[in-house]
Amino acid sequence: MISLQVFFMQLVVMAGVTYLIRAIPLVLCKGEVTNRFFRSFLAYVPYAVLGAMTFPAILFSTDGLVSSAAGTIVALVLAFGRKSLLTVAVGACVAAFLVKAAMMLF
Repeated sequence: MISLQVFFMQLVVMAGVTYLIRAIPLVLCKGEVTNRFFRSFLAYVPYAVLGAMTFPAILFSTDGLVSSAAGTIVALVLAFGRKSLLTVAVGACVAAFLVKAAMMLF
């Protein structure tokens, strides 16, 4: 078991590192970013991070890789078809459920 003193030392170090990651760009970048490449890079960072965090969770959301892959494929098809978020989510869930139910029958 970890002692209370060690826990709070680790907590302070983690808080400091997290704060520095956020504070250093604010201190160093005082003006507006004018570089086109850097601006476009920064515009896509949230989407890339969200995708990197979400995609593994999608693949392991069910107990079978086949059913989660089926749900992912249906979600991608519906999303590229410009369907609403609710339609995409329900379609993916239904597809994963149907594939899982079909796998249990066979």
